[in-house]
Amino acid sequence: MNDEYGALMRNKTWHLVPGQQGKNVIDCKWVYRIKRKADGTVDRYKARLVAKGFKQRYGIDYEDTFSPVVKIATIRLVLSIAVSRGWCLRQLDVQNAFLHGVLEEEVYMKQPPGYEDPNAPFHVCKLDKALYGLKQAPRAWYARLSAKLQSLGFATSKSDTSLFIYNKASITIFVLIYVDDIIVTSSSDKFVAALLQDLSSDFALKDLGDLHFFLGISVKKIKEGIILSQEKYASDLLTRVNMQHCKAAPTPLSPTEKLSAHEGEPLGPEDSTKYRSIVGALQYLTLTRPDLAFSVNKICQFLHAPTTTHWTAAKRVLRYVKGSMGVGLTLKRSSSFLVSAFTDADWAGCLDDRRSTGGFAIFLGPNLISWSARKQATVSRSSTEAEYKALANATAEVIWVESLLAELGVKRNDVSCLWCDNLGATYLSANPVFHARAKHIEIDFHFVRERVAKKQLNIRFVSSKDQIADGFTKALPVQRLEEFKHNLNLAQL
Repeated sequence: MNDEYGALMRNKTWHLVPGQQGKNVIDCKWVYRIKRKADGTVDRYKARLVAKGFKQRYGIDYEDTFSPVVKIATIRLVLSIAVSRGWCLRQLDVQNAFLHGVLEEEVYMKQPPGYEDPNAPFHVCKLDKALYGLKQAPRAWYARLSAKLQSLGFATSKSDTSLFIYNKASITIFVLIYVDDIIVTSSSDKFVAALLQDLSSDFALKDLGDLHFFLGISVKKIKEGIILSQEKYASDLLTRVNMQHCKAAPTPLSPTEKLSAHEGEPLGPEDSTKYRSIVGALQYLTLTRPDLAFSVNKICQFLHAPTTTHWTAAKRVLRYVKGSMGVGLTLKRSSSFLVSAFTDADWAGCLDDRRSTGGFAIFLGPNLISWSARKQATVSRSSTEAEYKALANATAEVIWVESLLAELGVKRNDVSCLWCDNLGATYLSANPVFHARAKHIEIDFHFVRERVAKKQLNIRFVSSKDQIADGFTKALPVQRLEEFKHNLNLAQL
């Protein structure tokens, strides 16, 4: 607590002023946390002063609050490039990051409990810098860090505003920002050291060395590249629900069972809250586990009114996690930067509203960088329509990946290729004569057809047995699930 209070004073976070009638004065409290290393051992004990931002009033002591964070797909893409080029990967942490943000509004707060000024016990703190808990704190911190990086010659990516790019002469540096966690990769170790020195002059920077543990994701170096794993997170999740000793399941969902909103007895309020908490935690696990994407998406569809059947399905997903905790996503070294995508759809697969589930997997060279398993927003009148909607969603993601690669200075000679296992959707993208038979998917048609006509996208047919995205649209039996994991570069640590 003394260290935290000392940091607040050195940073000149506030100055004391007499209390004024009519001003909104918010409370604060001390929050204690144990910071752990990747192996679960204690790193340090931490105390933090947090403002009770829920007492702030919009338009009086805060306005804009949105603060961007880097997309996980961007992280995977940048890591894939860095591994392929043999660049260094460094990890940084900014201590008391939010305290560096400068406030534009007038915010008043009570003095910290236990640290009241004896000479002015009834004065209040007028905040000059942001504090944890304030609604605008993340935005203020991002604005301060962004301004500093831009003054050093970095440009903000248009595809992802939390990615900063420095590309001058023969030096390239990429900086990824997720609140106060930062990844730096560069073609030159010397310039990374210079960057850290420049940032240290303005911020309390902690160099954590080579990238090894980021956002709960473990990064392990192997001969071919790196493996991204959430083994510790999965272990903690199972312990949280008291299933650390449960019997493992071979698949996350039964391929013969179709879940419905009307099956089973409704859960009570306490069990419903527990269900939502567990399913939300499983969603985070899909950052490195695409084999869980479909099953987690499926059980997420019943959050509004979960039943005993849905809880049984969620526990089966957890039992599958138990048997595959050491599985991680491999990013291999490769000279290829070809963007290829596989797209699939399960027509009218939902028993309740007959909407289809669409999925895609996007690769940069051999590395999986983005995927999706999601129920479509509208009902499809044919399997071709369902497949074409999935194809349009994958095309949009491919366009984003291409624009990001262009900003990163990655030169590609080959046109992106999209593989679909539906002949109707494949012909429709290349043959405008079919348009009259598909007026109800006109927007998707024009969107995809335009890319194909300009020769910016190749759409090719692949047989269903070779369709890599099959596991994003339906539950698979054991053997096909193992093939699916192998095709997505999922490996056992």
